Amino acid sequence: MKFLNKIFSFFFLVLIKAYQFLISPLLGNSCRFTPTCSQYGVEAIKKHGAFKGAWLTVKRILRCHPWGAHGHDPVP
Repeated sequence: MKFLNKIFSFFFLVLIKAYQFLISPLLGNSCRFTPTCSQYGVEAIKKHGAFKGAWLTVKRILRCHPWGAHGHDPVP
């Protein structure tokens, strides 16, 4: 199971890093939270593993909208 978790962690981290370097600069600063949603995803996956980290990241992205909260929101 640890091997599978490492493979998925690597895959998710590559996707997030690709977003950070290729897409995010084109969109500009729009995240309402610190750390940004993509950085939150990296931290969550490194701290909690691929599956729980991905779930926390999805929940965070769903909270990131104009009528949602804002401010400092660290990885639990």
